[in-house]
Amino acid sequence: MILRYLAIAMVAAFAILPTALWATIGSFDPETATRAYTDTLQGAARDRSDAYFEGGYWLVLWGTIVAVLAEWILLRTGLSARFRDLGERITKRRWLVPALYAIPYVIVSTLIVLPWTIYTGFVREGHYGLMNLGFGAWLGEQAIGLGLGIIGMALFLLALFAVIRRSPKRWWLWGTGIIAAFFTIGIAIMPVFVSPLFNDYTPMEDGPLRDRILAMAEAHNVPADNVYVFDQSRQHDRISANVSGLFGTMRISLNDNLLERSTPEEVEAVMGHELGHYVLNHVLVLVVVLSLIMGLGLFVTAKLAPRILARHGEKWGVRDIGDPAAFPLLVAILTVYLMLMTPAQNSLVRIVESQADAFGLDAARQPDGFASIAMKLSEYRKIEPGALEELVFFDHPSGRTRVRMAMDWKAANVESPVMVVPPAPEAEPEG
Repeated sequence: MILRYLAIAMVAAFAILPTALWATIGSFDPETATRAYTDTLQGAARDRSDAYFEGGYWLVLWGTIVAVLAEWILLRTGLSARFRDLGERITKRRWLVPALYAIPYVIVSTLIVLPWTIYTGFVREGHYGLMNLGFGAWLGEQAIGLGLGIIGMALFLLALFAVIRRSPKRWWLWGTGIIAAFFTIGIAIMPVFVSPLFNDYTPMEDGPLRDRILAMAEAHNVPADNVYVFDQSRQHDRISANVSGLFGTMRISLNDNLLERSTPEEVEAVMGHELGHYVLNHVLVLVVVLSLIMGLGLFVTAKLAPRILARHGEKWGVRDIGDPAAFPLLVAILTVYLMLMTPAQNSLVRIVESQADAFGLDAARQPDGFASIAMKLSEYRKIEPGALEELVFFDHPSGRTRVRMAMDWKAANVESPVMVVPPAPEAEPEG
């Protein structure tokens, strides 16, 4: 009789439990848990996210057309030849001419594509609520980038045309090594010399969260004794973090948006992912594989460029492939090649990102933090693409893919897992 009354009482109690609490009781189903997260992005917010990301597909094509058109203008108008002539008037040292050529080349080509850059980098970002800078401040950052581009291009052309002159038939092979070296140097100097030109980096305040990040780093032999916060909210509201640098320049950094918009569990999930990139040597992997992709592009360019110059070089004022004035042609061929290689490049990056996701889940052990941060990243990344769409256009796993990975990890690694029902998103203001 007592057991019967207890049973009736338990049934009555369960009958009045809130739906959200009932969802946490019983067997854990990763698919149901995944859907609970993905369903929080609905209505206008999902439409905006999908429209922004899908618009990027067309930007790949139109960006290629704009870039090729800019290089064609430099060749067709003879501007490229004039830049070379200017360099030859300034110096009699042939090896130095490509570096001098780079200065007007970078400036003029930047001005030609400036309307496109303003649209894609400022107007479109502002339209989707992803830009916090005013136009003047944005233009100032572009000017800094222009200065860095001139220096980098001058050094690159100096090295590239040196190997073209010395090995006209196999310059593409040596050029691949030059690209790999520039990739490596860029990664090494970026956190110390370049990033501080755009943002202020300050040590993260002492506290449990900083201690947890450094403990994860120490547990995986990441040589870091500090965590830096940079003020990226001045540019946009996106969440970002990185473990960057080489050869003693390595640092752990996270932006202020991550701290202000995320819970400690979400921050731990993100930093576990970023530590994964370092531990799994993804920088080295990306440098090697991307250099090989560029090497194939240089090989294709080395085969096509002489044939095109044989037909059009004289009217462009370009002497041969060793002439710095031929550089716009090399860029145009490579630009088309890289557009065609977009699926391969995206798949490469997506694979290493997925590996870092798996590492981060093991390191931070915050599956729900990882799932909820994936939803915040989906504010500007299409959350549920088709399989082919994700393969071709996504350089990171989609939001749904990432949430499902987290829920599968939770089912396999958490004892008696319960499903978390995320809170409904706040209603957007009208008007």
